[in-house]
Amino acid sequence: MATKKTKKIETPVDNRETFVSIQKNFADSDAAAQEKLRDLYELQQADRELDKIYMTRGELPSEVASIEEEIASLKAKSKEIADWIEGMNANINDNKQNIIDCDEQIAKYRAQLNDIANSREFDSINKEIENQGLLRQIAEKNIGEAKMSIGEAKADIESIKERVVVRTEDLEIKKHELDNIVSDTADQENALLAKRNEIASRIDDRTLSAYEHIRGGVKNHLAVVEIYNNDSCGGCFSTIIPQKIEDINSGRKLIICEHCGRIIVNPKAQSAE
Repeated sequence: MATKKTKKIETPVDNRETFVSIQKNFADSDAAAQEKLRDLYELQQADRELDKIYMTRGELPSEVASIEEEIASLKAKSKEIADWIEGMNANINDNKQNIIDCDEQIAKYRAQLNDIANSREFDSINKEIENQGLLRQIAEKNIGEAKMSIGEAKADIESIKERVVVRTEDLEIKKHELDNIVSDTADQENALLAKRNEIASRIDDRTLSAYEHIRGGVKNHLAVVEIYNNDSCGGCFSTIIPQKIEDINSGRKLIICEHCGRIIVNPKAQSAE
């Protein structure tokens, strides 16, 4: 009877993973570990060069994004006010119709005064005329208040439009500055991105995810660092015990700084054949 093969179930990649949780990826063989460490070091070098390029842009990218968000917000606010004005105009039209209705009712009741039979009926009709007159005054008051509010809202829209014009000019200036800087480094950036993508394609998803997680969690964005001054982590400068220094220099083990969580490598070991 043939033995049924069981399919290996891959554990989903967790973007919060660090290299501590994936050290098993480096346990296949010394050669495999060395290749992985070499790829990680090269990936970090490429990212470091890209970071230098991005640093030349300073705050311009965030400034451009901020102005674009502000302009979008201003336009949304303007539309919101315009929609409100439209609603108020509809309210004015309703109140105008109420005035017409009141006038018709008042005319009808006044006509009935010519045919009254007693004082009680006279008082009742006059009360209806008075009520319709009050409703008419309320409608007129509503129209007046609405028109005043609409005037203020239209002034707000004009103010917003002026602000949009100013900020749009600012945006064009900032974009022009950024485009000039980007164009100056475009060839170098594209070459580095191509190199980075090629290196990243050689790294498994779990390891790459952990690399990005560590890189995003440290200020200098260095997930892979060298030994500093022969005995310290190149990321946080904490002292490394001699045994771990030997392992790092061998280039065949994944060594993680117990203080900052970065990978510590020996570039000479990684470049060795």
